[in-house]
Amino acid sequence: MILIITNERDLTTDFVIRELKRRGRDHFRLNTNAIADMSFVLDPTTMSLLVSSQERRVQLDQVRAAYFRRPELADLNKLNHLGQRAYASTEWSALLKSLYLLIGSRWFSHPRDILIAEDKPSQMYLAKRLGFNVPDTVITNDLDAARTLFAKGPVVGKPHRQAVVEIEGVEHVMFTSRIDALTEEDRESLQYAPVIFQRLIPKQFDIRVTVVGERVFPVAIHSQEYEESTLDWRRGANPKIKHEVINLPDDIQSACTELVRQQKLRFGAIDLVLGEDGKFWFLECNPNGQWAWIENRTGLPIAAAIVDELERIAAE
Repeated sequence: MILIITNERDLTTDFVIRELKRRGRDHFRLNTNAIADMSFVLDPTTMSLLVSSQERRVQLDQVRAAYFRRPELADLNKLNHLGQRAYASTEWSALLKSLYLLIGSRWFSHPRDILIAEDKPSQMYLAKRLGFNVPDTVITNDLDAARTLFAKGPVVGKPHRQAVVEIEGVEHVMFTSRIDALTEEDRESLQYAPVIFQRLIPKQFDIRVTVVGERVFPVAIHSQEYEESTLDWRRGANPKIKHEVINLPDDIQSACTELVRQQKLRFGAIDLVLGEDGKFWFLECNPNGQWAWIENRTGLPIAAAIVDELERIAAE
């Protein structure tokens, strides 16, 4: 049995479920935010996960492979006090952590390895070691340290970890943005959180490279055709941006698979840029990134490749 752990709003998982059904593979989708009751049931012969809201008992020793997608905690707003919500959240998190650990090595990518691989400084260090071009970067909350990068030319700023901030109940997305200068007026606001400052790379287009095991799916995103997507192709969510399947040079493709492998992953969503200088530049790797829109736009068989890997794990 193949276990998919996610939330009920995760449309990307729908692609995997559809492929599993097409192949007739036994599977179970655990939407962690929609659980009415979950228990570990232990007896002398088996250890089971009982999800009563789904009316199915899942025995952990029957899970042959698992895909950690986008689990979320249940909505706890019905609890009146912040302390109660914090307590319940901690208890649910602890139980889910137990589940993740008990699945052992049967993960598509282990949640622990995904968490470690999310570290951007480590990504850039590894990418540089593997031969990628990496833009000059300063991650800091210090105005004077950031200014050293500005002295060399145009700079962009982007979040180090969290790209969404809630202000007065409204969520705001922080996109990569050009920053022409920092003044003394910025010193106080900058000191509260580190920011990634990076050399602006004039580009021909963006590239999303989806790596699944040894398979590589590179797609050019022609972001430069529209003003709002010049710096960040996500800005404006423009459905007209052309997506084009491309071939990467052998050394770049090999570096992509090696980057994912050295992070102990079977999946990576790598963002590259083809610069106006003709060079490929590494920006970051999302170890559990979105990919369904790529399959929708290009027809690339990413879901099938993921299920291939899950079946390979299950057969071990």
